[in-house]
Amino acid sequence: MNARKLPPLILHPFADAGGPEKLVESSRASLVLQGLLPAGDRNTQDVERTLLEGRFCEIRMLFYVGKDLLRWIEQCLELVERSADLRGSNIKYQSFAAYLVGHTPEAVQAKLKKWGVSDYRAIFSRALGLSAVFATVPQRETLTDDFVRHYYRYADQLFQIRQGESAFADVSEMGFELEIFASGEYSRMLEREWAET
Repeated sequence: MNARKLPPLILHPFADAGGPEKLVESSRASLVLQGLLPAGDRNTQDVERTLLEGRFCEIRMLFYVGKDLLRWIEQCLELVERSADLRGSNIKYQSFAAYLVGHTPEAVQAKLKKWGVSDYRAIFSRALGLSAVFATVPQRETLTDDFVRHYYRYADQLFQIRQGESAFADVSEMGFELEIFASGEYSRMLEREWAET
């Protein structure tokens, strides 16, 4: 079977002041609330607020990753529509979501690990799950504390619900090839190609 090249998956950075620090502090707060770390001089309300700030930062991060994943899936579906041998083969949104989450190509896995992303399946599935309900980046005041605290459970379920909306073709054995890039890396690659022509 001939390899079929998919559009590149391009992940864009997003600016969130203090984001990495909030994520680390949120992880510590979670351990404190579980009794695994001492609270020190912080009261429970402060620890809880720190946890929620970090979780909301995660939601925002996943929202932007989800936008990039949706753009990629739409590009893949356009490619399918233009291909006479693939058109009408029941390849849908869910086909490429399942491919990305459940059958991530080894080269993509290796690159993600090089970037320090170990649980890419959870990141991709949760980003796609949240993208099923958020058209714009959510504002903190529009989300309940309970949702923010446990957003990952909701996101996991939303991904499963969307995947179960209809039957779809499994594309994992169709010879598709995929490359992943950070947006800056992809821009530099295009500049080099243009300079060579």
